[in-house]
Amino acid sequence: MSLAQRTVRLTSWGRFPVATVKVARPARQGDLVGLLGDDTHPSLIGRGYGRSYGDAALNTPGIVVEQVHFDRLLAFDETTGVLVAEAGLRLKDILEVFVPRGWFLPVTPGTKYVSLGGALACDIHGKNHHGDGSFSSHVEWFDLLTADGQVRRCSKTEQSELFWATAGGMGLTGIILTVALKLRRIETAYVSVDYRRTRDLDETLERCDAEDHRYRYAVCWIDCLARGKHLGRSVLMRGDHLPLADLPARYRTQPLRLPRKPEVTVPFSFPNGVINAWTVRAFNTVFYHKHPKATSGVVVDFDSYFYPLDAVLEWNRVYGRRGFIQYQPVIPLETSRATLVRLLEELSRAGIASFLAVLKRFGPQEGLLSFPMPGYTLALDIPVSGDAMFALLDKLDVLVVQAGGRIYLGKDARLKPQHLEAMYPQLPVWRRIKQAVDPEGRFSSDLARRVGLTAPD
Repeated sequence: MSLAQRTVRLTSWGRFPVATVKVARPARQGDLVGLLGDDTHPSLIGRGYGRSYGDAALNTPGIVVEQVHFDRLLAFDETTGVLVAEAGLRLKDILEVFVPRGWFLPVTPGTKYVSLGGALACDIHGKNHHGDGSFSSHVEWFDLLTADGQVRRCSKTEQSELFWATAGGMGLTGIILTVALKLRRIETAYVSVDYRRTRDLDETLERCDAEDHRYRYAVCWIDCLARGKHLGRSVLMRGDHLPLADLPARYRTQPLRLPRKPEVTVPFSFPNGVINAWTVRAFNTVFYHKHPKATSGVVVDFDSYFYPLDAVLEWNRVYGRRGFIQYQPVIPLETSRATLVRLLEELSRAGIASFLAVLKRFGPQEGLLSFPMPGYTLALDIPVSGDAMFALLDKLDVLVVQAGGRIYLGKDARLKPQHLEAMYPQLPVWRRIKQAVDPEGRFSSDLARRVGLTAPD
């Protein structure tokens, strides 16, 4: 008997685009194999909890396979810190089990509501990429269900080509079933953070270049609407896990206690246009000036430092029913300053509003389609507002390509296909591996078709 499917209107975290798709939610691995053998649909794409921003986990002509039932912890080695778990397990669940035991994620994005499989498929990065690399750097192996119905174990030494095609491969090489991830040992559930205000982009980049290596974690909030001599003014927020010896006495009785905070939910979609140049400029001014010029050793619980937005459930509703784009390019080090100036000037001139504007320095690239490269990445949440906004982002794409940079596919919802090969020079290698493991194109997505990652279904 075929697995039940339902037709729904589905979107991802940016709430743009919206697609009408067929969704299957298998409970057993055998169900997945059955879906692969069902010729009534052209393709499949795996999906976790919908925290990618665009259409990477949408598949309009095919099936979206929700893996939320595949969420078991399978094994843990206290000596090595290697956790084996099913790909549908959330990072949140890992933290709740392992922080009290003295372990933390080796790499984490800005939300803990993502699955292990999604983290690997996007090869996520965090505030520590400049020193620790992407998620795939810490994956020992994973099991992948490929189009021929086989389960292949992939590591950096076994099926290594498939390993690096899957890390950052946006779910297009197969369905990730199980992941072995090496966790990081910690002594406390707290982070020591240094805050510093910078007056402009030059000071921001100078301090990042000279000082980021001193910190495991480094990120900048940047005022994307500042102009003139204040262009690129930022607040640097850099830190590391706090050792037990440095923990204030009031926390020492329970140094690994999970923070308990009331959850707040945005109950409805705000009117379109609430996030605009006026409201964001006011927020940016307050946020910038509330931070002192320099403060060192501020003790912050890990949840507040890594996941501030997770404290507000459904915060994406603030952007209204039209949703928002997260625009995230990375620019190589040698062209970063000039290109960032151009990008910020264009955004400020157009009044493009983003109160979630983040600047980070990256280290080396990992997988064939992994997003990071040595350089600076700028992440902006931009409300969907009309043709002028999309035209501006198209213009910014050209600047990114000219600078030798790329756009993050895990957050993209509108990149045009003519830029893809320039942005991802290892795309031909990835396509060769994809063709070998999935010759009939059984794994596809709206993203893959839109940007031309694979041939049409």
